[in-house]
Amino acid sequence: MKSGLTVKKVALLFAAVLAVYLALFFWIEKSRLTKGPWQVEFQAAAGGDATLVVAQPYLSITNARVIVHGENVTNTSAQVTFDRVKQPVPFGSVIFEDLTFLPGVVTFNLLGHEVELMPRALVVNKKLVPWQPGMTVELWPTNKPAEPPHAPKIRRS
Repeated sequence: MKSGLTVKKVALLFAAVLAVYLALFFWIEKSRLTKGPWQVEFQAAAGGDATLVVAQPYLSITNARVIVHGENVTNTSAQVTFDRVKQPVPFGSVIFEDLTFLPGVVTFNLLGHEVELMPRALVVNKKLVPWQPGMTVELWPTNKPAEPPHAPKIRRS
């Protein structure tokens, strides 16, 4: 009796599965990157104030500022595009980032203040602030949270 599974059929099946896999992979990758990353400019003023200037063109977020008063930062300015994880930042630190689908979520410990960039809103010290083009949020040493921001705890089963 002749087997129904020939080398030609196996090769065709392999090619079809490979084509479907590649099509799905590139479609998911394109949709993952379509909206683009957060663009954050870190600025240090001569007086020591630290400023974040946030932009995300796809979400129409432009020139949104977070100013931290009363902190001494070095005169370091840099633009950081959060298109991959573990990007170095000039001041403060990144305590959480989920960049699976851009723009994703990026959370900073910004000199004792928690600042979180999310597509739907800006979260500052656990308070939701709706995005508006050209908005300015000012932070002072007096409104730092009692508990400093930290990375979320990882649950292990």
